[in-house]
Order: sequence, then structure tokens, then C-alpha cells
Amino acid sequence: MARCDACGTTILFGGATINNMRFCNQRCAQRGQLIMISRSIPPDVVRKSIDDLYRGACPRCSGPGPVDVRMSYRIWSALVLTQWNNRPHVCCRSCGVKSQLGDTLFSFVLGWWGFPWGLIMTPVQITRNITAMVKDRGESGPSAQLENVVRIGLAQQQQSR
Repeated sequence: MARCDACGTTILFGGATINNMRFCNQRCAQRGQLIMISRSIPPDVVRKSIDDLYRGACPRCSGPGPVDVRMSYRIWSALVLTQWNNRPHVCCRSCGVKSQLGDTLFSFVLGWWGFPWGLIMTPVQITRNITAMVKDRGESGPSAQLENVVRIGLAQQQQSR
């Protein structure tokens, strides 16, 4: 199975390929240009920006870090229509847990109502949220996902100049 070069989502089928990079959807494919720009940014600039964000205050609550990318998982269903997604949040652990708890409750209430995917994927998304809430990465340093977020942000700044 392939992974999206923009968001890291697993691609089961479909997607788009541009310049030997694989994307899960058209929106991520448009981010491909930013990814190409981000690869030309000097590593020391990227490292400093990552460290500043990681050790800085949470962008959501202004509380102490470390700040990283925290994932939450959500699903909703209505008869034969089901949509699930993975939602990245750049925030402290406390804000990440709040997002995961909120998406767990959202999924618990609205996830079951579709057949067959609602019944199959709701327990999966709820389990992923609970696992993410319990699992603590500790102070092991910034994740690769945070590096990607910082690189894309720097590329957007460079592109808008």
C-alpha cells in the first residue's frame, strides 16, 4: 500500500501521481508543488523553525509545549453514506487529547448509522482515538509530521514572496 506524500494517509486505491510522488486526493496533489519548494529550503532554517515551534507555546491554548502534530480520527454515517478522516492538529498534548476525546464522542454518536462502513469503521476510529490518547510519545523530540508541517509552512511563505 502506498502513503500520501502530503498527508501520510494510506492510499488503498486511486489517488494521483505527480513527479514520482503519490497523493491521496487532488487537494494533496496541489500541495505537491509546495513539497517540491520545501525540499530546496536549507536544512538549518528548517531545523530552527521546527525547534522554535516544538519548544514554543501551544498555538491553541498558549500553554507550554512540547508542540507536535496530534492526530484525531472521526467518522459519520447516514444510511449508505459514510465518511471517515484523520485530522492532524498542531498543538500540545492536552489540546490533542481534547480533540481526540471530542472526535471519539462525535464518532460514537454519529458513526454507526451507515451500512456497511459505519458499522465496520466506527470501532476502528474510536479505538484509534483511545490509543492516541493513552499513548504518550514523551519528550522524544519533534515528529516527522511536524517537520512536514513546518516545511510546507516555510514553502508557502517562500511562494508568496
